Amino acid sequence: MSNLHFKTTADGSSTLYNPLLDEHYHSIHGALQESLHVFIKMGFVNFSNTFKTAKSVNILEIGFGSGLNCILTYIENLKTQLNVNYTALEPFPLEMDIVENLDFNLNSKQLDIFKLIHGCLWEETVSIQEKFFLQKSQLELDSFNTINLYDIIYFDAFAPMKQPELWTVDVFSKLFNITSINGTLVTYCAKGQVRRDLEHVGYSVERLEGPPGKREMLRATKV
Repeated sequence: MSNLHFKTTADGSSTLYNPLLDEHYHSIHGALQESLHVFIKMGFVNFSNTFKTAKSVNILEIGFGSGLNCILTYIENLKTQLNVNYTALEPFPLEMDIVENLDFNLNSKQLDIFKLIHGCLWEETVSIQEKFFLQKSQLELDSFNTINLYDIIYFDAFAPMKQPELWTVDVFSKLFNITSINGTLVTYCAKGQVRRDLEHVGYSVERLEGPPGKREMLRATKV
């Protein structure tokens, strides 16, 4: 992963550019704003607002990458105080010297947690905080097997043109089967074929306002 290049996005936060894929890890229109809108607001906050009596939430992230969605979920949960069980899949983890040079406008306490998230052991459930449990798995999605059901799936793979193997009916069918009833999958991608494939496997799909620089995003619900 030493070929990655740092870039500053439009909101001042960092992203990484992978020249082998010719792809950025986040939106160049604002990495922080994109994650806050797509995954936190439309995913995590939507869950906590919809299920006000919920005590816990199971989250699965496809594409842990920079860890931005994870630290933002941790920060948001300081308000909601749910018991968060967060599972993240990432076959190609970032090295710590890259992590330490990312800038997501975190304060010193948040930065300590961010480093803990990246530094904790893989393939083990780790208590990041009393109400936040993280398990990172260095696996491809097709190798991931679980008996758990997930209330929220953060689908944050590289774009369909760059990682087409992750945007297939078979993949969405697998995810549908491990989504809890009324659980949701959120993604920045709003392509018509993606929407149709999500609907094909059984999800009810909404087109929602996208983050800065993107007109729409998708939220798919298992009803």
